[in-house]
Amino acid sequence: MKSLSIALCLLATAFTFAQEAPKTEEKKTSENPNELKEVTIYGNKKQYLKVESDKTTISVRDNAMLNSGSSLEAVKKIPGVITSPTGTITLNSKGVTIYIDGAPSSLSGNDLQNYLSTLPANAIEKVELIYNPGASFDADASGSIINIVTSTKRKKGLNASFNINYNFNQYQKPSPQILLNGKVKELSWQTMIGYNYMDSESNNRNDQTFTSFSPNERLFQKNFAQFTNRNFYFRTGTNYKLNEKSNLLLNYNLNLGNDRITNEASTVGTGIDFSNNGLSKMKNSVNELSLQYKTKLDTIGRTLDIIAYSNFFNRNPNTTSNGQNNGESTYYNGKIDFNLANYYLKYDFAIPFKKLDLSLNTGGKYNILKVNDKGIYNLNTPTNSIIDFDYTETNLAFYAEVRKKIKKLSLTAGLRFEDYKVDRLAIQDGTETEVDFTNSNFFPNASALYEFSENMNLSASYSKKIFQADYNVLDPNNFANFDQYNTSQGNPFLDPAFFDNFELKLTAFQFVSLGGNYTIARDRNNFIFTAEPGELVSNQTFQQFDKVKTMSLFASFPVPLDYFFKGKEEFEKRMNNMDKMNYIFFNVNYIKTTTEGYTFSFENKPIWNYSAQAQFILPWEIKNTMSYFILPKGTWEIYQITKPIQQFDISFNKDFLNKNLKIGLHCFDVFNSNEVNALVSSTNLQTKFYQKQDSRTFRISLTYNFGDLSLKKENTEINIEKNRSGGGFMK
Repeated sequence: MKSLSIALCLLATAFTFAQEAPKTEEKKTSENPNELKEVTIYGNKKQYLKVESDKTTISVRDNAMLNSGSSLEAVKKIPGVITSPTGTITLNSKGVTIYIDGAPSSLSGNDLQNYLSTLPANAIEKVELIYNPGASFDADASGSIINIVTSTKRKKGLNASFNINYNFNQYQKPSPQILLNGKVKELSWQTMIGYNYMDSESNNRNDQTFTSFSPNERLFQKNFAQFTNRNFYFRTGTNYKLNEKSNLLLNYNLNLGNDRITNEASTVGTGIDFSNNGLSKMKNSVNELSLQYKTKLDTIGRTLDIIAYSNFFNRNPNTTSNGQNNGESTYYNGKIDFNLANYYLKYDFAIPFKKLDLSLNTGGKYNILKVNDKGIYNLNTPTNSIIDFDYTETNLAFYAEVRKKIKKLSLTAGLRFEDYKVDRLAIQDGTETEVDFTNSNFFPNASALYEFSENMNLSASYSKKIFQADYNVLDPNNFANFDQYNTSQGNPFLDPAFFDNFELKLTAFQFVSLGGNYTIARDRNNFIFTAEPGELVSNQTFQQFDKVKTMSLFASFPVPLDYFFKGKEEFEKRMNNMDKMNYIFFNVNYIKTTTEGYTFSFENKPIWNYSAQAQFILPWEIKNTMSYFILPKGTWEIYQITKPIQQFDISFNKDFLNKNLKIGLHCFDVFNSNEVNALVSSTNLQTKFYQKQDSRTFRISLTYNFGDLSLKKENTEINIEKNRSGGGFMK
């Protein structure tokens, strides 16, 4: 700890100097007091990571550690982001809502993860981690928000880059891409076209004990699956500068997928010897269209931002399987037709009162989400079973947020009104299940920030949120492999969960943060294995829990290796360009979860998470980046982790031809150690769960930029910002 304290003290001194280094040194004379006599510049300041009281911003496009794969891979490598044993993403232990370019994604569950897996990371400019979102964000954000920003600044003329990732382990598939962008007069544009071809596999094992039998019955189940994912994407966007104060942005995204899954499954128990082979084919498409208008209304800083967004998604999986059960033939057929349509309109209005050091932000939104999912199934019977699920959600919201600064103290108070109307209708073999939910509620937020100095502040915040059970957890249609010993379905009776979030955080020098958060969740739902009394059938579904309390402590800090290896003077120069700097960035999380209304069959122990990202500049200007995380044994929500989950990644990157050609060599999960071993217990059933993806992958990445790259960048964007007054979000 002593050496760490010394390192942080040195870092503080260096950071202070680094922030002053780009400033000019002036010698004033009586003839011209504003004449610039001497300039000392160490280079353009380039930051990959910026920590603020309310959010952390991560640069992705120019970060070799993040930009070679998919958006999902990039997000999972970000400090503070933890992938839970069930595959969901959390930020400092809190649930995450994914935003893309400032609008919440209408997809959820596997649909969202599959979409992010096909969105290339080099399409991302930056990722914003918003820890305790205020009133300007949807109340339907249980804990934190990850905003993926894909818009970029364009250059004049025509510019292009060609990218290709070649992934190989036992499978060898390329993913080519071309990016075009440019600017003609007041119109700037960007188009990205690409294709992904990915093969992967997964091993799953369940050792399940059914406790409603006397004596207990056990089933040992194995499933080996191979995935082939083929995906074409087309993303285009324009930004038209109407005048010096106004911009109009139009974006269209198309994503077409053609996937295939083959699996071999077996179940062994007392008098049971079951095996089957399955095949699932699925085509899916995503169409997104957004229109955004930004304007500065006057010279005092009043701004208006309007976003209209629509999204259409459909998928059509067809599944067939044939097997043997104690010598008798079995079969299963399933066909699903899923369609989603989302319409979203939002406006934000900012009014600053500079003389009072006060600002007012207000706005509203209207959203309609419609889902229809029809499934037709046949399990060893001559007749079909039909499940028709319809989901309609309408949401009207308004908010107001006031920010006031009193010397070094900044205060924020906001109130958001949300009106929800949700209709769910499930018809299974002629039997109707209808659940209607209406809720009109106010969601307050408050925060305070105290600036000890220009580079250090302490912030505290509170927010009340709601989490609507999304279509992925409500839909009773089967969304996984299905046989006479396994089912998988949503729960249409789930209620929304309400969250109270508290957070305290110390931030220093835009890199260091130390804090904690405490969340109280009521009626929270979790993924679980269940079984009906007297039945040897394991059902994967979602269950509501009365109250879940989570306490999390976290710390993020860098160790500036150049200070020790290169000396103070060289380190001070490199601080302005992270491309040239050697460092290790550490992140530590402590998480303690208490679940009421649930009886654990094991001791509930807190869990730790450790991660580190490092960059080393090697000879011949080769950049080496490494990342490592480990989630040791402990209790994650209601799951007992029985073996540490860990992964180590390494990559080497080199620029050629005046930085127009970039070549990278990468290895993910070098030691092939990323696997999940967990224990889940519920009424009538205890499950020892094992999952191993083929996470060890080698990749060669190549990017070639061409065009008139010498032309100076010209930004056509108009920034719509909220005055910095503590605890709130700055766009």
